[in-house]
Amino acid sequence: MAIQVVDDRGRAHDLRSPPRRVVSLVPSDTLSVAALGCAGALVGRTDYCELPGDVVARLPSLGGTKNPRLDEVCALQPDLVLANQEENTRSDLEELGRRGVRVFISFPRRVAAGLAHLARLARLLGVEREPGVRDLVSRGYHALREAEEARSHLTPLRAFCPIWMEPLMTVHGDTFISDMLDLCGAQNVFADRERRYPLAADLGKAAPLPPERVGDRDVRYPRVTLEEVVARSPELVLLPDEPHPFSEEDAAVFRRLDIPAARRGAIVRTAGKDLCWAGAQSVEGIARVRALVAQLAR
Repeated sequence: MAIQVVDDRGRAHDLRSPPRRVVSLVPSDTLSVAALGCAGALVGRTDYCELPGDVVARLPSLGGTKNPRLDEVCALQPDLVLANQEENTRSDLEELGRRGVRVFISFPRRVAAGLAHLARLARLLGVEREPGVRDLVSRGYHALREAEEARSHLTPLRAFCPIWMEPLMTVHGDTFISDMLDLCGAQNVFADRERRYPLAADLGKAAPLPPERVGDRDVRYPRVTLEEVVARSPELVLLPDEPHPFSEEDAAVFRRLDIPAARRGAIVRTAGKDLCWAGAQSVEGIARVRALVAQLAR
Protein backbone atom coordinates (compact mmCIF):
# COMPACT_ATOMS: atom_id res chain seq x y z
CA MET A 1 0.00 0.00 0.00
CA ALA A 2 1.71 3.18 -1.22
CA ILE A 3 1.47 6.15 1.15
CA GLN A 4 2.29 9.80 0.50
CA VAL A 5 1.99 12.37 3.27
CA VAL A 6 3.42 15.90 3.44
CA ASP A 7 4.89 17.08 6.76
CA ASP A 8 4.86 20.61 8.17
CA ARG A 9 8.19 21.41 6.54
CA GLY A 10 6.49 20.84 3.18
CA ARG A 11 8.39 17.62 2.52
CA ALA A 12 6.55 14.76 0.79
CA HIS A 13 7.11 11.37 2.37
CA ASP A 14 6.51 8.42 0.03
CA LEU A 15 6.29 5.04 1.72
CA ARG A 16 5.63 1.71 0.04
CA SER A 17 3.93 0.40 3.18
CA PRO A 18 3.06 1.64 6.68
CA PRO A 19 6.09 1.98 8.97
CA ARG A 20 6.55 -0.94 11.34
CA ARG A 21 9.27 0.57 13.54
CA VAL A 22 8.51 4.07 14.78
CA VAL A 23 10.51 6.21 17.21
CA SER A 24 8.56 9.12 18.67
CA LEU A 25 10.49 12.16 19.86
CA VAL A 26 7.21 13.97 20.60
CA PRO A 27 5.20 13.09 23.73
CA SER A 28 1.86 14.09 22.18
CA ASP A 29 2.62 11.99 19.09
CA THR A 30 3.39 8.95 21.25
CA LEU A 31 -0.10 9.27 22.71
CA SER A 32 -1.66 9.85 19.29
CA VAL A 33 0.02 6.80 17.72
CA ALA A 34 -1.30 4.65 20.55
CA ALA A 35 -4.77 6.20 20.30
CA LEU A 36 -4.79 5.28 16.62
CA GLY A 37 -4.28 1.64 17.58
CA CYS A 38 -0.67 1.54 16.41
CA ALA A 39 1.19 1.24 19.72
CA GLY A 40 2.76 -1.97 18.44
CA ALA A 41 4.72 0.02 15.87
CA LEU A 42 6.44 2.13 18.52
CA VAL A 43 9.98 1.03 19.37
CA GLY A 44 11.35 4.08 21.21
CA ARG A 45 10.30 7.31 22.94
CA THR A 46 11.61 10.26 24.98
CA ASP A 47 11.89 10.70 28.73
CA TYR A 48 8.86 13.01 28.56
CA CYS A 49 6.54 10.54 26.84
CA GLU A 50 4.23 9.71 29.73
CA LEU A 51 1.05 8.48 28.04
CA PRO A 52 -0.32 5.91 27.64
CA GLY A 53 1.44 4.56 30.72
CA ASP A 54 1.28 0.90 29.73
CA VAL A 55 2.72 1.65 26.30
CA VAL A 56 5.62 3.85 27.35
CA ALA A 57 6.54 1.44 30.15
CA ARG A 58 7.65 -1.15 27.60
CA LEU A 59 9.54 1.26 25.33
CA PRO A 60 13.20 2.23 25.74
CA SER A 61 13.68 5.89 26.57
CA LEU A 62 16.16 7.65 24.31
CA GLY A 63 16.72 10.91 26.21
CA GLY A 64 14.92 14.22 26.23
CA THR A 65 13.17 15.97 23.39
CA LYS A 66 16.05 18.46 23.15
CA ASN A 67 18.84 15.95 23.64
CA PRO A 68 17.91 12.49 22.33
CA ARG A 69 20.73 10.00 22.11
CA LEU A 70 20.97 9.74 18.35
CA ASP A 71 23.15 6.63 18.31
CA GLU A 72 20.48 4.79 20.29
CA VAL A 73 17.74 6.11 18.00
CA CYS A 74 19.57 4.80 14.94
CA ALA A 75 20.38 1.48 16.64
CA LEU A 76 16.64 0.78 16.80
CA GLN A 77 16.58 0.90 12.97
CA PRO A 78 13.36 2.90 12.76
CA ASP A 79 11.37 3.12 9.54
CA LEU A 80 10.19 6.51 10.75
CA VAL A 81 11.03 9.07 13.43
CA LEU A 82 8.25 11.42 14.53
CA ALA A 83 9.59 14.86 15.41
CA ASN A 84 8.34 18.37 16.09
CA GLN A 85 9.91 21.59 14.81
CA GLU A 86 9.40 23.28 18.17
CA GLU A 87 10.15 20.48 20.62
CA ASN A 88 13.20 19.00 18.90
CA THR A 89 16.36 20.75 17.80
CA ARG A 90 17.16 21.37 14.14
CA SER A 91 20.68 20.00 14.51
CA ASP A 92 19.43 16.65 15.84
CA LEU A 93 16.84 16.26 13.11
CA GLU A 94 19.32 17.20 10.39
CA GLU A 95 21.82 14.72 11.77
CA LEU A 96 19.23 11.94 11.70
CA GLY A 97 18.55 12.86 8.07
CA ARG A 98 22.24 12.67 7.26
CA ARG A 99 22.28 9.19 8.75
CA GLY A 100 19.55 8.12 6.38
CA VAL A 101 16.68 8.11 8.87
CA ARG A 102 13.25 9.22 7.64
CA VAL A 103 12.11 12.08 9.92
CA PHE A 104 8.52 13.33 9.79
CA ILE A 105 8.29 16.84 11.26
CA SER A 106 5.09 18.40 12.61
CA PHE A 107 4.45 21.93 13.87
CA PRO A 108 0.74 22.45 14.74
CA ARG A 109 0.11 25.94 16.11
CA ARG A 110 -3.70 25.70 16.17
CA VAL A 111 -6.06 23.17 17.71
CA ALA A 112 -7.51 22.46 14.26
CA ALA A 113 -4.00 21.85 12.92
CA GLY A 114 -3.40 19.39 15.74
CA LEU A 115 -6.49 17.41 14.78
CA ALA A 116 -5.43 17.53 11.13
CA HIS A 117 -2.07 16.15 12.24
CA LEU A 118 -3.85 13.29 14.03
CA ALA A 119 -5.65 12.44 10.77
CA ARG A 120 -2.34 12.75 8.90
CA LEU A 121 -0.69 10.30 11.30
CA ALA A 122 -3.53 7.88 10.61
CA ARG A 123 -2.77 8.08 6.88
CA LEU A 124 0.94 7.74 7.52
CA LEU A 125 0.35 4.60 9.60
CA GLY A 126 -2.10 3.18 7.09
CA VAL A 127 -5.10 3.05 9.45
CA GLU A 128 -7.18 6.00 8.25
CA ARG A 129 -10.04 3.70 7.16
CA GLU A 130 -10.29 1.81 10.44
CA PRO A 131 -13.70 2.43 12.11
CA GLY A 132 -12.18 3.26 15.49
CA VAL A 133 -9.75 5.72 13.94
CA ARG A 134 -12.47 7.41 11.91
CA ASP A 135 -14.55 7.73 15.07
CA LEU A 136 -11.64 9.21 17.04
CA VAL A 137 -10.89 11.86 14.40
CA SER A 138 -14.61 12.61 13.96
CA ARG A 139 -15.06 13.14 17.70
CA GLY A 140 -12.13 15.53 17.69
CA TYR A 141 -13.61 17.66 14.91
CA HIS A 142 -17.04 17.57 16.54
CA ALA A 143 -15.53 18.90 19.79
CA LEU A 144 -13.77 21.62 17.79
CA ARG A 145 -16.91 22.73 15.96
CA GLU A 146 -18.95 22.68 19.16
CA ALA A 147 -16.35 24.86 20.90
CA GLU A 148 -16.20 27.29 17.96
CA GLU A 149 -19.99 27.66 17.98
CA ALA A 150 -20.08 28.29 21.73
CA ARG A 151 -17.16 30.72 21.50
CA SER A 152 -19.07 32.83 18.95
CA HIS A 153 -21.76 33.56 21.54
CA LEU A 154 -19.71 34.52 24.58
CA THR A 155 -17.48 37.29 25.83
CA PRO A 156 -14.14 35.65 26.64
CA LEU A 157 -12.33 36.04 29.93
CA ARG A 158 -9.03 37.90 29.73
CA ALA A 159 -6.52 35.20 30.62
CA PHE A 160 -2.86 34.92 31.55
CA CYS A 161 -1.17 31.55 31.13
CA PRO A 162 2.54 31.48 31.99
CA ILE A 163 4.70 28.55 30.94
CA TRP A 164 7.73 29.24 33.16
CA MET A 165 8.23 31.00 36.48
CA GLU A 166 11.88 32.06 36.70
CA PRO A 167 12.18 33.79 34.33
CA LEU A 168 8.45 34.43 33.97
CA MET A 169 7.47 33.41 30.44
CA THR A 170 4.19 33.23 28.58
CA VAL A 171 2.81 32.63 25.08
CA HIS A 172 2.17 34.76 22.01
CA GLY A 173 -1.04 34.37 20.00
CA ASP A 174 0.73 32.28 17.36
CA THR A 175 0.93 29.22 19.61
CA PHE A 176 -1.13 26.10 20.21
CA ILE A 177 -1.69 27.06 23.86
CA SER A 178 -3.04 30.50 22.98
CA ASP A 179 -5.36 29.05 20.35
CA MET A 180 -6.69 26.43 22.79
CA LEU A 181 -7.37 29.14 25.36
CA ASP A 182 -9.18 31.33 22.86
CA LEU A 183 -11.22 28.43 21.49
CA CYS A 184 -12.39 27.62 25.00
CA GLY A 185 -13.38 31.14 25.99
CA ALA A 186 -10.18 32.55 27.48
CA GLN A 187 -8.51 35.39 25.54
CA ASN A 188 -4.74 35.47 25.94
CA VAL A 189 -3.79 38.91 27.31
CA PHE A 190 -0.29 38.57 25.83
CA ALA A 191 -1.42 37.42 22.39
CA ASP A 192 0.23 40.47 20.80
CA ARG A 193 3.44 40.33 22.84
CA GLU A 194 6.47 38.99 20.98
CA ARG A 195 9.70 37.99 22.61
CA ARG A 196 12.35 40.67 22.31
CA TYR A 197 16.09 40.16 22.14
CA PRO A 198 18.28 40.48 24.17
CA LEU A 199 16.85 39.51 27.58
CA ALA A 200 17.19 43.06 28.89
CA ALA A 201 14.95 44.26 26.04
CA ASP A 202 12.34 41.63 26.86
CA LEU A 203 12.25 43.00 30.40
CA GLY A 204 11.99 46.62 29.24
CA LYS A 205 15.53 47.55 30.29
CA ALA A 206 17.16 47.99 26.87
CA ALA A 207 16.34 48.69 23.26
CA PRO A 208 15.31 45.57 21.31
CA LEU A 209 17.31 44.29 18.38
CA PRO A 210 15.89 45.18 14.94
CA PRO A 211 14.10 42.37 13.05
CA GLU A 212 17.05 41.79 10.73
CA ARG A 213 19.24 40.95 13.73
CA VAL A 214 16.61 38.78 15.39
CA GLY A 215 16.53 36.66 12.24
CA ASP A 216 14.65 33.37 12.51
CA ARG A 217 14.77 33.13 16.29
CA ASP A 218 11.44 32.18 17.88
CA VAL A 219 9.60 35.25 19.18
CA ARG A 220 6.48 33.44 20.39
CA TYR A 221 7.48 32.92 24.03
CA PRO A 222 8.07 36.32 25.65
CA ARG A 223 9.63 36.82 29.05
CA VAL A 224 7.43 39.25 30.95
CA THR A 225 7.44 41.05 34.28
CA LEU A 226 4.86 40.97 37.05
CA GLU A 227 4.30 44.66 36.34
CA GLU A 228 3.29 43.75 32.78
CA VAL A 229 0.87 41.15 34.11
CA VAL A 230 -0.75 43.77 36.34
CA ALA A 231 -0.99 46.19 33.40
CA ARG A 232 -2.76 43.58 31.26
CA SER A 233 -5.42 43.00 33.98
CA PRO A 234 -6.18 39.31 33.48
CA GLU A 235 -9.48 38.03 34.84
CA LEU A 236 -8.16 34.48 34.90
CA VAL A 237 -4.71 33.02 35.57
CA LEU A 238 -4.11 29.40 34.57
CA LEU A 239 -0.97 27.75 35.95
CA PRO A 240 -0.31 24.50 34.05
CA ASP A 241 1.74 21.64 35.45
CA GLU A 242 3.92 21.54 32.32
CA PRO A 243 6.28 22.50 30.83
CA HIS A 244 6.91 24.11 34.24
CA PRO A 245 5.21 22.49 37.24
CA PHE A 246 3.68 25.58 38.84
CA SER A 247 3.36 25.20 42.60
CA GLU A 248 1.11 26.67 45.28
CA GLU A 249 3.99 29.01 46.12
CA ASP A 250 3.93 30.24 42.52
CA ALA A 251 0.16 30.68 42.69
CA ALA A 252 0.55 32.77 45.84
CA VAL A 253 2.74 35.22 43.92
CA PHE A 254 -0.08 35.92 41.47
CA ARG A 255 -2.73 36.03 44.19
CA ARG A 256 -0.86 38.95 45.73
CA LEU A 257 -1.06 40.99 42.52
CA ASP A 258 -3.61 43.77 42.02
CA ILE A 259 -5.41 42.02 39.16
CA PRO A 260 -9.05 41.03 38.59
CA ALA A 261 -8.13 37.32 38.65
CA ALA A 262 -6.86 37.63 42.22
CA ARG A 263 -9.95 39.51 43.34
CA ARG A 264 -12.23 36.95 41.68
CA GLY A 265 -10.39 33.94 43.11
CA ALA A 266 -9.67 32.83 39.56
CA ILE A 267 -6.01 31.82 39.87
CA VAL A 268 -5.83 28.06 39.47
CA ARG A 269 -3.34 25.31 38.82
CA THR A 270 -4.38 22.95 36.08
CA ALA A 271 -3.28 20.08 33.82
CA GLY A 272 -0.96 21.28 31.09
CA LYS A 273 -1.44 18.46 28.59
CA ASP A 274 -4.91 19.66 27.57
CA LEU A 275 -3.42 23.09 26.85
CA CYS A 276 -0.32 22.09 24.92
CA TRP A 277 -0.53 18.51 23.60
CA ALA A 278 -1.81 18.56 20.02
CA GLY A 279 -3.61 15.59 18.51
CA ALA A 280 -5.42 12.83 20.37
CA GLN A 281 -5.23 14.70 23.69
CA SER A 282 -7.52 17.39 22.26
CA VAL A 283 -10.34 14.97 21.44
CA GLU A 284 -11.40 15.00 25.09
CA GLY A 285 -9.18 17.89 26.20
CA ILE A 286 -11.18 20.62 24.44
CA ALA A 287 -14.24 19.86 26.56
CA ARG A 288 -12.16 19.79 29.76
CA VAL A 289 -10.62 23.20 29.10
CA ARG A 290 -14.03 24.64 28.16
CA ALA A 291 -15.51 23.32 31.40
CA LEU A 292 -12.68 24.81 33.46
CA VAL A 293 -13.00 28.23 31.86
CA ALA A 294 -16.80 28.18 32.20
CA GLN A 295 -16.51 27.31 35.88
CA LEU A 296 -14.13 30.20 36.49
CA ALA A 297 -16.32 32.61 34.51
CA ARG A 298 -19.13 32.37 37.06
